[in-house]
Amino acid sequence: MRKHPKFLPPNYGRKKRIKSRWRKPRGIDNKKRIGIAYMGASPSIGWRSPRTSRGLHPSGMSEVLIRDEKDLSKLSTNVVGRFASSLGKKKRQAILVRAKEMGVRIVNAKNV
Repeated sequence: MRKHPKFLPPNYGRKKRIKSRWRKPRGIDNKKRIGIAYMGASPSIGWRSPRTSRGLHPSGMSEVLIRDEKDLSKLSTNVVGRFASSLGKKKRQAILVRAKEMGVRIVNAKNV
């Protein structure tokens, strides 16, 4: 994954009320919209990551949502799984045991 700067709104850090979320600058005199360098970077197509690394887990493997045991049986070893929020504790524990046998890593298994 390619690193990129934090895309911040104009005048972030100068005024307390401005939050650190991105909003497109739209004013006619807005220096960020014009592209003045000291205002910081703006999102553009050049910051996009390569197609091969898009949507991957930070470990570099593809991530699969696991809703039940059937989803686990379809997985290969070069993926990581993530429990769906709708899964209960009993099914999470059963799936976790099966995943360890298969050698599949579950990302959000710390609260089981």
